[in-house]
Amino acid sequence: MANSRFPAAADRGVLQKCLSNSASSPFGRLKRSASSKEEASVPGRVRVAVRLRPRNAEELKADLDFADCVELEPELHRLKLRKNNWDYETFQFDEVLTEHASQKRVYEVVGKPVVESVLQGYNGTIMAYGQTGTGKTYTLGRLDEEDDSNRGIMIRAVEDLLSGISLKDDCVTVSYLQLYMETVQDLLAPEKENIPIVDDPKMRDVLIPGASVVEIRDHKSFSELLKSGEANRAVANTKLNAESSRSHAILVINVRRLVSEAQEKSSPSDQGFLVPTIRRSKLVIVDLAGSERIDKSGVGGSSLDEAKSINLSLTALGKCINAIAEGNSHVPIRDSKLTRLLRDSFGGTARTSLVITIGPSPLHRGETSSTIMFGQRAMKVENMVRLKEEFDYKSLCRRLEREIDKLLVENERHTKAMIGAEDLQRTYEEKLGEEINRRLELEAENKDLNDKVLQLQNEVNEMQRELEQMRSGYQCKADKSHPVQKMTQNSNGQNRSKSTIVKLFEQVGLQNLLALLKSPDEDVQLQALRVIANLAADEAHQVKIMEGGGLSLLLDILRKPKNDSVCGIVAGAIANLAMRELNQVRLVEEGVIELLVIIAHKAQDPQTLRMVAGALANLCGNGEIQEKLRSEGGIKVLLKMGESQYLDVQAQVARALANIAKCESKRALQEYDARSLLIEEEALPWIVEKAKDCAEVVHRHIEMALVHLAQNECNAEVLVNSGAFTELVRISHECMKEDVRSLAYRVVCASPVLQAEFLRFSSTSPGE
Repeated sequence: MANSRFPAAADRGVLQKCLSNSASSPFGRLKRSASSKEEASVPGRVRVAVRLRPRNAEELKADLDFADCVELEPELHRLKLRKNNWDYETFQFDEVLTEHASQKRVYEVVGKPVVESVLQGYNGTIMAYGQTGTGKTYTLGRLDEEDDSNRGIMIRAVEDLLSGISLKDDCVTVSYLQLYMETVQDLLAPEKENIPIVDDPKMRDVLIPGASVVEIRDHKSFSELLKSGEANRAVANTKLNAESSRSHAILVINVRRLVSEAQEKSSPSDQGFLVPTIRRSKLVIVDLAGSERIDKSGVGGSSLDEAKSINLSLTALGKCINAIAEGNSHVPIRDSKLTRLLRDSFGGTARTSLVITIGPSPLHRGETSSTIMFGQRAMKVENMVRLKEEFDYKSLCRRLEREIDKLLVENERHTKAMIGAEDLQRTYEEKLGEEINRRLELEAENKDLNDKVLQLQNEVNEMQRELEQMRSGYQCKADKSHPVQKMTQNSNGQNRSKSTIVKLFEQVGLQNLLALLKSPDEDVQLQALRVIANLAADEAHQVKIMEGGGLSLLLDILRKPKNDSVCGIVAGAIANLAMRELNQVRLVEEGVIELLVIIAHKAQDPQTLRMVAGALANLCGNGEIQEKLRSEGGIKVLLKMGESQYLDVQAQVARALANIAKCESKRALQEYDARSLLIEEEALPWIVEKAKDCAEVVHRHIEMALVHLAQNECNAEVLVNSGAFTELVRISHECMKEDVRSLAYRVVCASPVLQAEFLRFSSTSPGE
């Protein structure tokens, strides 16, 4: 027999017979399995989480006496966005993360479900969106080698991926890019700029063939890679963030996993094969550059061009999400390179998780509202998640070839044995019968082996033809069905184009609205008042109202009120106008304090009392008009309202007293040596009483009032005699706010009178 790894041509007839019964062939079963292994798609809505950033130092300094513009209800997965002092909007999200949420908690609810899906063979996307300076890069890319608890999603995701694969059989590669000024740049190889984006119509995805691809084997190598990439990223110093990202950072992690499946055996005599299966999945982590308003960020020059490019790309992304959410037939995916890179993340086959980051400051309420609405629209997008799986034909071919080689060696051994039997037949005729039987047996065995060899050889040839077809661009037995995109309707997140108030303002105009304040129809007048009160919460509208004579009309109504409801709405409008320092002197000159005092004495409605107290509290923040407040009875009436049983009213009274004490403490630093108006007006007993037992909403203002009073040495003796000193000591040790606790401690240590009292108190209380 010839020394060939394939059977002789004379035996191919047997091979044809074997192929006619392909159902019993192991490879025949493989073909059927491959053709039936279609790509299945399952719906997967984009999941959105909102994360609130804690107040920074500037916000603590500027907004200490004003409430946050958002209120979180994490147990209900709900967020409330304040419109003004008494109205708010409610939004529902998949997760609501407070300012105290740890990095680990954020990863578990935002990143881990996507990472687990990637390990199962699905594409995944994790993305952060929000205003500049709200913590997107901190959430995603924080390294923090000193404290592991502060690490971001990128580090934690790679750790889970590496722990979920076999380093022997599987592979994880990384590319790190930035989209800067509509050009794709390689952060791992900065010399690679303007890398082209290539569409892959077969996979309905995009490729970046020019990007660096680095295989990672451990967490340390990835940390070093990420650190070098961050060093090449474009950043700039703006008013909103000292290290503001000026580009979109995109981390692409490709995972290749080997999975084995046992083929069914048609009979016990079948050998069977383990068919290797490869799952290829991709995790994309996107740190979007922050949306920003040019007038707030204060950028110029090249930074201005960067900001424009960032805002344009984010606008294009928003348009695509809107089109997908509304079910439009056309999605403007090619308007920006950002939308091209994220085509699989929204409306594609990836499992997508979005975290939107917001800040608490009311100064940025517009940006916060825009971020929230972006998240609401993204929640309406539903992707068709698809498993990325294929057979490893090359590995199977190598295994079958080894099996063929083994059978050929066995066949050659049997052939030699048969030839030896013929020689023995001529030499030993006496054993002819025995040798003939042996020869027949060997021939039968040889025939069986030849049949198997021919059968396997044919299967290998067919496999090689299929591989050639795949190399030429064919995809045999591919699933040609296209996933159907479905959109979910979220009734809680339906977006109204404009609020009723803004619609009315645009349709009627400010002067016509002000004219309606004189209407004899009480309902018309009441509706006009509500619109004006809401508009007064916006600084731009405040100027128009003051210049258009709106203040005079509001005061005329307040002088002759028809009911408590009218008083409350007018007082709320005045409270909003009083938030602007330029308006406060004008309000006092027009006699607002006297009118508010009169209303406070007459009103019984808690809403009206709260609005009056709020207006007075805003005026108390201006040190130039505090003496006027005292002389016209403003402080006295505040103390009268402080006796109310309603906590909201008490909280506004406490805020007013804290504002007075704060202004006095500033003057005390400028050698102001008079006792506080609060002591002169006998407000201290009320403050001490509330400091001992009151709700948190009142208590935080009371603590600030006491600490500010103690900053003036002229008040020290009275504070000691009134029992306020004990509360000061408690504040310096137990206050939940670190800045207030620290200030109280410094005040006690700086005042000779308070320090002496503290020493006396310590000597008489050895257990303290």
